[in-house]
Amino acid sequence: MSDSIDRRRRLILGAALSGVASRAFAQADAPSRPAHAPSSQRMAPLHYVDAGPLNVGYYETGPADGPAAILLHGFPYDIHSYVDVAALLATQRCRVIVPYMRGFGATRFRDPATLRSGEQAALGADVIALMDALGIQRAVIAGHNWGGRAACVAAALWPERCSGMVTVNSYLVQDLARAMVPIDPRYEVALWYEYYFQIERGRAGLAANRREIARMLWEDWSPDWDFNDATFDRSAAAYDNPDFVDVVIHSYRHRFGLAAGDPQYAELQRRLAPLPPITVPSVTLDGDADGVLPAGDGRASASKFTGRRIHRVVQGAGHNVPQEAPEAFAAAVMELVKV
Repeated sequence: MSDSIDRRRRLILGAALSGVASRAFAQADAPSRPAHAPSSQRMAPLHYVDAGPLNVGYYETGPADGPAAILLHGFPYDIHSYVDVAALLATQRCRVIVPYMRGFGATRFRDPATLRSGEQAALGADVIALMDALGIQRAVIAGHNWGGRAACVAAALWPERCSGMVTVNSYLVQDLARAMVPIDPRYEVALWYEYYFQIERGRAGLAANRREIARMLWEDWSPDWDFNDATFDRSAAAYDNPDFVDVVIHSYRHRFGLAAGDPQYAELQRRLAPLPPITVPSVTLDGDADGVLPAGDGRASASKFTGRRIHRVVQGAGHNVPQEAPEAFAAAVMELVKV
């Protein structure tokens, strides 16, 4: 890491730790590439708890009596998307919980007969089940990619449990009724993997080449992120979960209406069908170098946020905003902790 980047990193870190969120965002908006997390740092030790259908492996840091923040990763990432965010929030005396999502890392299904579902209702329900298991009544729920969708579902269906929400790419509840309506072909191209996973060749390809596919997506989705092999390998270990392929394939087939959902989530999905609004205070972030969705000004999803909502564009960040720009993400969470 160069001296200039190291100095900038220390300046941004100092701003975040002082609790001055506006300064952290001002630095995050500077036109330079975000620094990646130290490749040698690991989120350990893990804790385990039975929560709904899962035994969840999770990392926890910060004081047990602090305001809770639950940080949710996406596909194909893992808890290390938050390796720096968690440390920043713990320094601000937050109780930080970073679980492995279903199908990833140390999290396991408790019953071999449970459908390995990756549907959005299941992801949101997992968040509430984890909070129940840990005795957390309310928390700031934050996520990106699948984790952002889980955060949106939890906030929309259980607003009394959510003191605030942070997401990347705004409102992420899927409109399943319009799943077959095409989008601009410039953006369809980036979704090649979703279409690949609809056929058995795609399932076999994911099973045989999970690391290769994930690395391609990391590079395509965050073209300016200069991550190294050790950083990728640290997260790639999470794909060795025995349910990884089944959960991922089900997630992408269910969203196109090509796989049935788990009946235990049918009522939740019925409630999600009209795309309920997010009523809790929210901060939404876009990376201006996102290789999946272009950054916007937030107006396209404004009607879905009926509570206080702030939208920001993080300069230089791609799709994995919490890992590429941890100071900006942590500042967004702290802004809601203080509401």
